[in-house]
Amino acid sequence: MEILRRTDHPQIVRCHGIIEKPSGDFAVVMEYMDVGTLDTVLRSQGTFTESLLADVARQVLAGLSYLHSHRIIHRDIKPSNLLVNSKMEVKIADFGVSKIMGRTLNPCNSYVGTCAYMSPERFDPDAYGGNYDGYAADVWSLGLTLLELYLGHFPLASGPGERPDWATLMCAICFGDPPSSPEGASDEFRSFIECCLQKDSSKRWSAQKLLNHPFVCPPRQ
Repeated sequence: MEILRRTDHPQIVRCHGIIEKPSGDFAVVMEYMDVGTLDTVLRSQGTFTESLLADVARQVLAGLSYLHSHRIIHRDIKPSNLLVNSKMEVKIADFGVSKIMGRTLNPCNSYVGTCAYMSPERFDPDAYGGNYDGYAADVWSLGLTLLELYLGHFPLASGPGERPDWATLMCAICFGDPPSSPEGASDEFRSFIECCLQKDSSKRWSAQKLLNHPFVCPPRQ
């Protein structure tokens, strides 16, 4: 709730208030996003065009850049945590496992969030962390998310509706090649995904830097 109280950005779902119930529990009154999640849109309308993906990426990156500038790491970016309304405004939601980094930028606990979207350094910080500061993990998750919206299925699965088991997933993320865009994708999109899915976190582009990538800037027609 501390994170909800301190964030104020167009691409972060707005918290209108926090109400304490007689039981001692809290109810959080959130901004209403009438379409649902990007996962909902994918299931109902099918795969996303590159033009739509560029718009989604631009909005999510703006939100992530804001969070990271305030030393907040989301740690669970995925299609079902990105809300959308009828204006196709995309907003980051679900801060249940988010982390406010301390002044020393100590690494976060590696095993919070959804395993399927975790970056290599979260499974094995010693091997892939480099100068690990936590923020790069959000960029990896965004790369997988955009690739999933493009392909229509989770990038590390062999087909729609399939999810690897935990051991298979960990081996694929840590020891396999990072997922890449299909040959039919544009050079700009392929480059963008490659910048997001660098296995070495120190080589992964930041959210702020990605806002200047040719895939998202200038806006695609």
